[in-house]
Amino acid sequence: MTVAVAERPTRTAEPQKQPAETSHQYPGIPTTCDGAEAVVHVEVRISQAAGAYPITSSTTMGGGFNASVMNGQTNLWGDKLMFFEPESEHSAAAVCEGFAVAGGRVTNFTSGQGLVLMKEVLYTIAGKRLPVVMNIGARALTSQGLNVHAGHDDVMSVADCGWGMIFARNAQEAGDFCLIARRVAEASCTPFFNIQDGFLTTHTVETVRLPEPEFMKEFIRDPKKLTNLMDPNNPMMSGVVQNQDSYMKGKIAQRWYYDQIGQHLEEAFGEFARKTGRQYGNVEAYRCEDADYILVGMGCYMETAKATIDYLRDVKGINAGCLTVLVFRPFPGKSIVDALKGCKAFTVFERMDDPLSTTGNHLTREIKAAFCDAVTGQNGHEMLSQVPQIYHGAAGLGSRDVRPGDIIAAFHNMMIGGPDYFCVGIDHKSALPRKDDPDLRPKGGYSMRGHSVGGFGSVTTNKVIATIAGNVFGKDVQAYPKYGSEKKGLPTTYYLTIANTHINMHSELERVELLCVNDPTAMLSPLTLKGVVDGGTIFMQSQYSDPVDVWKRIPAENRQTIRQKKIRVYFCDMVRIAREIASEPDLQMRMQGIVLLGAFLKLTPYAREAEMSDDQVYAGVQKALEKYFGKRGAQVIQENMTCIKRGYGEMQEIPGSIINQ
Repeated sequence: MTVAVAERPTRTAEPQKQPAETSHQYPGIPTTCDGAEAVVHVEVRISQAAGAYPITSSTTMGGGFNASVMNGQTNLWGDKLMFFEPESEHSAAAVCEGFAVAGGRVTNFTSGQGLVLMKEVLYTIAGKRLPVVMNIGARALTSQGLNVHAGHDDVMSVADCGWGMIFARNAQEAGDFCLIARRVAEASCTPFFNIQDGFLTTHTVETVRLPEPEFMKEFIRDPKKLTNLMDPNNPMMSGVVQNQDSYMKGKIAQRWYYDQIGQHLEEAFGEFARKTGRQYGNVEAYRCEDADYILVGMGCYMETAKATIDYLRDVKGINAGCLTVLVFRPFPGKSIVDALKGCKAFTVFERMDDPLSTTGNHLTREIKAAFCDAVTGQNGHEMLSQVPQIYHGAAGLGSRDVRPGDIIAAFHNMMIGGPDYFCVGIDHKSALPRKDDPDLRPKGGYSMRGHSVGGFGSVTTNKVIATIAGNVFGKDVQAYPKYGSEKKGLPTTYYLTIANTHINMHSELERVELLCVNDPTAMLSPLTLKGVVDGGTIFMQSQYSDPVDVWKRIPAENRQTIRQKKIRVYFCDMVRIAREIASEPDLQMRMQGIVLLGAFLKLTPYAREAEMSDDQVYAGVQKALEKYFGKRGAQVIQENMTCIKRGYGEMQEIPGSIINQ
C-alpha cells in the first residue's frame, strides 16, 4: 500500500505500547467497543432474560441483547435467551421482578424518565431481596427542557430504593462492573444498578479487554441455582400486606442483607483483580497521598481529572489529587474520609443540580455527613479534629463539555477561597471562568474532528476507523460523536483520538491533526478550522476534480488560515463515489461517509508503521465492516470496501503552489 503521509507537528516519541499483562489467568479479550457493547457482551452470556423498554441512551444495550435473542443465542449454561418488551418501563421493571421471583437471572437497560417511572417497582424488587441487575445509561431528567444526554438526575432520584449503585468511567469498567455487580447482587440478595454516563460512555468506542466466557462462568454461578420464591415444594412468604405489628420488624430486619454488601464487594473486587489484573475498589484515589487540594466525583469526567492532575502537579507544581467514587451505594463514607482528611480543601463535582438543597447535591451531602461522623468519632470513624474546606459545583449537566480548564478553575477556586458553590462550562454569574485549558491528550496522540450531517454515515465510519486503529493497528483509541436530538439531516460533529497509551481525556477536541469535512457548507465558517494544529491536514468533500476549482471555493479567511498554519488540503468527491457504488437508494447517502476511511488509511502512517501489506489491512477493514454492516449482507460490505478503495485512490491534494500563490 503506497502511503501519502500527512505532515504532523514534531512530537516527543513515545515508547511502543507494551503487550498487555499476561501473567493473569484471564487478561481479557482485546477489542474496541463502546460501553453499551461491553455490557451486552456480559449480559448475553450470564443472564437468562431481559425485561426492557429501552429508552435513549440505553437503546443500544437493549437492541444488542434482543439481537442475540433473535439469533437464537444461549447463555454460558445453555439457557436460551429471552427478551420481554412490555408497554412501558414500569412494566419492564415488573417483568424483571416476576422473572426474578421465579428464580431466573434477569437484566434491564434503561435511562432517564424510564428509570424514574420504574421507582414504585424498584422498592418491591429490593424488598423481596431479588438480585436483579439493571444497566443504566445515566441521563438528565426533563425539567426546564428535554435532554437525552448524560446527567445523574435519574440515578440519584432512585438512590433511596435499596439498590446497590456502581459507577463506570469508561467502556472497560462498564463491562467489568456489570459482572461484579451481578456477583455481589446474588451473594447479598440485593439488586444493583450498573451505571455509565449516557452517550459519553454508552456510545464512546474505546480500546477494551472484554471478560472471557470461561472467566464469567467461573466468576458467576449457574443461574439455575438461584432461589425460586414460587417453588410450591419450598413455599416462602414474600410481598405480603403487613400492618403496624409487623411492617417495621420486617423492614429493619432487612439491614442484615445490606450489612453484608461491603464484604461481598471486597471479595468480588479481590477475586476479579487476582484473575484479570484489573483492580477496582469502592473509591480510587489518584495522587491524593500528599495532596493539598482534591477533586471528587463520579463518571467519565473523572478520567479527564486524572490527566489534569498530572498537569497541575508536573507543570504547575500544585499538590493536586482526585478521588473517584466508584460505589455510591453502599456509600463508602469511611474510605472517602480517609482519602480526603489530610488535604486543605476538596471540591465535589456533580452531574446534576438540586437547588433546594442548601447543603449541596447528593454526593456532596453524603460526604459532608461522613465528615460529621468523623468529627464526632461515630459510625466507625476515627475522630477528626478538623475538616477540610468543602466546595461543590455542577458540571457536565446534559453532557455539557467538562474540560481540563474547568477542572483547573475548580482548583484555583479552592486556592483563593472562592465561592462554596459554583458551576463550570457555561456563561453564568455562578460559573468559574475557564482560563488555562491545556491540551492533555497522550504524547504522540493523533486526533481527528469531523463535520458532517446526520444520515451521511460519518459517525459509523468514525467507529469503523476506531475499530481498525484498535483491532488492526493495535492502538488505544477513543471515538465518539457529538450527538444532538436533531440527528438526521442536521450538522453533526465527531471526534477520534489514537494513541499508544490509554486516553483519559473525555472532552471535545479543541486541537486536532486531521480535520474531515463531509459537509462542504461547513467550510464556509472560519470556526470549522479552529483547533487544527500547525502542519495539520484537511480532508474535504468536493464535487470538483480540479484543485484550482476546489481552492477558490474556500472562503478567503479560511484560505489565509491554511496558509498561516501550513495546513495540507486533500479532497475527494465522496458523494459521487457513493452514488456510483451503492446498489440501494437509501445507502447512497450513508455510503459517502465510508469513503473517508480510504483517506484515513492514506493520510495516516499506521499501516506503514505496522509493516502491514494491502491485503492484511483490507482483511482487517472487512472484518470491521462486517461488525457494523453484516446484517445488510455481503453485497453491502463489498460495496463499502469498494468505496474505501476508491477514496484511497481518488483522493487528491491541493498543491502548495496553488495554496501559496
